[in-house]
Amino acid sequence: MSIERIMTRPVVQVAMDDSLARVKEMFERHQFHHLLVVEDERLVGVISDRDLLKALSPHLGTASENARDLATLTKRAHQIMTRHPIVLREKDSIRQAIQLFNTHRISCLPVVDAHARPVGIVSWRDILRALHAAAPKEATPA
Repeated sequence: MSIERIMTRPVVQVAMDDSLARVKEMFERHQFHHLLVVEDERLVGVISDRDLLKALSPHLGTASENARDLATLTKRAHQIMTRHPIVLREKDSIRQAIQLFNTHRISCLPVVDAHARPVGIVSWRDILRALHAAAPKEATPA
């Protein structure tokens, strides 16, 4: 089975110079775990919700919040993104995706076209859903 059959699209994207306030708002609005960072329509990085949590002050939104905590929201996407992400093409197989997930410490694989433009994204959850759907149904005991 090819990746294009299971990938999530359209992908949610941010620009390299978008603030972390915008990145945070995108995560909250779309309920995704990964955002793709693009420049001139080409994929240049990935930001996970964990990357964002590590970059923001833990005091944001609390009674002890101060100006320095709020300043973490002015950082830019390129400051926390993972550069040179490992990617797939639409015609790649699920087997190739599994091999990449097992070889690298990653939780998503952006899917790009021949010009490095993002066309989708695959997570290990997408792989599990596809494998579960393709598995033979177990007979229920009588």
